[in-house]
Amino acid sequence: MKTTAPAAPLVPMTTPPPNPLEDLSRLLASDMAETNKLILERMQSEIPLIPQLAGYLIAAGGKRIRPLMTLASTRLFDNDTDRAYRLAAAVEFIHTATLLHDDVVDESNQRRGQASANAVFGNQSSVLVGDFLFSKSFELMVEDGSIEVLGILSKASAIIAEGEVLQLSIQNSLETTLNQYERVIAAKTAALFAAACEIGAVITDQSAPIQKSLHDYGHHVGMAFQIADDILDYQSSSEELGKSIGDDFKEGKMTAPVIFALESAQKSSSKEELDFWARTIGNKDITDNDLKQAQSLIKKTGSDTKTIKLAENHIQKAHNALEILEESHIKSLFLDLANYTLHRKN
Repeated sequence: MKTTAPAAPLVPMTTPPPNPLEDLSRLLASDMAETNKLILERMQSEIPLIPQLAGYLIAAGGKRIRPLMTLASTRLFDNDTDRAYRLAAAVEFIHTATLLHDDVVDESNQRRGQASANAVFGNQSSVLVGDFLFSKSFELMVEDGSIEVLGILSKASAIIAEGEVLQLSIQNSLETTLNQYERVIAAKTAALFAAACEIGAVITDQSAPIQKSLHDYGHHVGMAFQIADDILDYQSSSEELGKSIGDDFKEGKMTAPVIFALESAQKSSSKEELDFWARTIGNKDITDNDLKQAQSLIKKTGSDTKTIKLAENHIQKAHNALEILEESHIKSLFLDLANYTLHRKN
């Protein structure tokens, strides 16, 4: 099913592309309705706090990007099967569970423009409901009956947990390398994107090369998505992001913009800049004006541009991964989605 047409060119940063998520949502509206129905049904429990807390986050305005990718990767090859509904719901439960756990670890107070679940319901409840959702995701996988799918999603779940631990181990460490950072986001974010896309090809019995192409596409979109999110944290207003800016900075996370800025300070032997990053990121000694100073240094050293180029590299790889596929409307939307990662506001 090889196509000779080249991958669509990247959209320049100065020309924001249309939002392909809206088109995907419209195209897959009936599939998403069935998936949402299953999500609401399976998060129910005789313990009222469980659906209350789970629903608080699930209904908080998330775009359902990952389950949409599972549905879309299925509809690339099969317009009839309903197997994708259970698996898309499982993907959303895994994602929601990781958000609940992540906010507890990061001591976050806000998520998707509102108070985080742990801020409202407490850390203990958030962790336990996250565990409940993980369990429900595995129930859905078992019901599907594919050992291969179970392997893909269970492996992704383990990788996500490893990414959280790795991020925790390098937090506030000025020795963190770009390679370590990419390992963290490959695990924390890209692993589930990759799995969400790959299982659509698996349940429609596509060849191993096509399954790999969807996996690789999801991986690189996930990488670009997280890199873009990390630069937004130093660029945007809280109104644009729908969350507090500077959270990564306050938590001492070594993301690409900081790693590039620190490299610049080391190359120029700027004691003032090195001392700033050591105090704020290394020692978490942050004053009211430090976020503005961090934003200024990231801009001054061109670290924002380097971060964008890093994301663009993954976007191009996402395009390349789909070259094996025949031309279709969904393929075009997938290419647009890769471009869109650098232009979204939340």
